[in-house]
Amino acid sequence: MASASYRYGLAEPKEAAGLTGLEFLHAIIEGRLPHPPICEILNFRLTEAGTGQAVFTGETGSALLNPMGGVHGGWAMTLIDSAAGCAGHTLLPAGSGYTTVETKVNFTAPIAADAGALRCDARVVAAGRRVITAEARLSDSRGRICAHGSSTLLILEPRP
Repeated sequence: MASASYRYGLAEPKEAAGLTGLEFLHAIIEGRLPHPPICEILNFRLTEAGTGQAVFTGETGSALLNPMGGVHGGWAMTLIDSAAGCAGHTLLPAGSGYTTVETKVNFTAPIAADAGALRCDARVVAAGRRVITAEARLSDSRGRICAHGSSTLLILEPRP
């Protein structure tokens, strides 16, 4: 992942205007819009998006280690929150947004610094007028689940 060339930053409002949530995410994946800055810092990115679904991939490394030498759980939690949020974002009309109300994560296996690429698959469980819930699973290259969780998202109405 580190060898790939990605653009990071925030989309200009005029670039995102009129795009549904799914169209916005596809524009990021395709490189027409930048990946958010957090993706550069934490070495993960959105790689797939479909209606009610999103996939992030991330790579571990020494910069993500906790004092005990394993990958910090906050990195896994952030991947889960990002993937679940983007799964919900795919359902939003143009101009709408969301914010995470709650994310709960279960850590099921340690993640080593040299674990390499991990994949976080998320899908919407339920979507209402104001709230979306989504689940995500973070797995290593062998398919072992390292963490899983759920997020509750509040839909934000379009601003005039």
